[in-house]
Amino acid sequence: MVELEIDGQPVRVFEGETLLGACRRLGIDTPTLCYGETLTPANACRVCVVELEGSRVLVPACSRKAEDGMKVQTDSERVRLSRKLVLELLASSVDLSTTPVAPDYLGRYDAEPERFGPQAPPSPDRDRARTGAHVEPDGQTAATVHAPVKVDNELYVRDYAKCILCYKCVDACGEQYQNSFAIHVAGRGFDARISTEYVTELPESACVYCGNCIAVCPTGALMFRSEHELREAEEWREDEQTVTTTVCPYCGVGCNLELHVQDNTIVKVTSPDDHDVTRGNLCIKGRFGFQHVQARGGS
Repeated sequence: MVELEIDGQPVRVFEGETLLGACRRLGIDTPTLCYGETLTPANACRVCVVELEGSRVLVPACSRKAEDGMKVQTDSERVRLSRKLVLELLASSVDLSTTPVAPDYLGRYDAEPERFGPQAPPSPDRDRARTGAHVEPDGQTAATVHAPVKVDNELYVRDYAKCILCYKCVDACGEQYQNSFAIHVAGRGFDARISTEYVTELPESACVYCGNCIAVCPTGALMFRSEHELREAEEWREDEQTVTTTVCPYCGVGCNLELHVQDNTIVKVTSPDDHDVTRGNLCIKGRFGFQHVQARGGS
C-alpha cells in the first residue's frame, strides 16, 4: 500500500493504482473522456489532469501511478483553467452533441467554445474529419472542417465530425482486444484522423464487425446504424428504453448481453465492462445478430 494526500485528504491505495483510482476512492469526481476501464490509458484528451506538488506540469490522473507522500490538487485554479481550455477546444472543433458527459463538464468549468469562432461547414472531402482552422468570408476563424457521416454497411455508421481522437477504438481493434488492426490514426497534426488502411471502404477492410470500437467510443462517433437512424428521425428515446441482461445464444462461451429495447424492439446490444468473460467485448453475432428476435409475422 502507498499513502498520499488528495485535496487535503489522506488516502491509501495499492501500489500501482493510478491517481484517478485514488480520487475515486475518495469520491472525487474527476472528468475523463479518453479513459476506459477495459483499456490501457492513452493520455489523449487531458481532461483528467491534476496538480501534483513538485511537478512542473499538470499530470494525467488516468495514467500517473500513485506514490508514497504525493500531494495532489484536483480542483485548483490551474487545474480548472486547463480543463476549461481543453473542453473549449474540443467543443469548438468537434460535435459533442452525443457525448453524454459533455453538458455537465462544459457547465462545471464554465467553458465557452464560441470564443474560438464558429464551426466550419461540412468538408467536401469525405475522408477528412478536420483540416485545421480557416477564415470564413466574414473574417471570423472557423475551427474545424467536418466530414459527412460514413454509411457504408448495414451495421454501424462512422461520424468522424464527433471524433476527439481518443484512440480507444484503435486500441480495442488492435492488440488490446480484437487484433484486427482495421483502423488506425492517419495523418499528422490538424490532418490526423481515424482511417482504414489506404482509406478503404469498411466492407473491403480488415474489419470483422465485432463492434468493440463502438462499445468504447465516448462521443458517438461510432454508432449502431439502428441508433443513428432513430436519432435522424428524432425518435431515439433513451430515457424510455429498458435494458435486459441475458446470455448470448450463439455459442458456449457465455457472453453476457445487454439488450436495449425501445417500443418492444431491440435497438442495440452492449455487454458489461465488468463481466469476466467479455469485459465489454462481443463478436459480430453477439452484438449485431438480434434481428431474428424481431422477425414478426409471415408464414
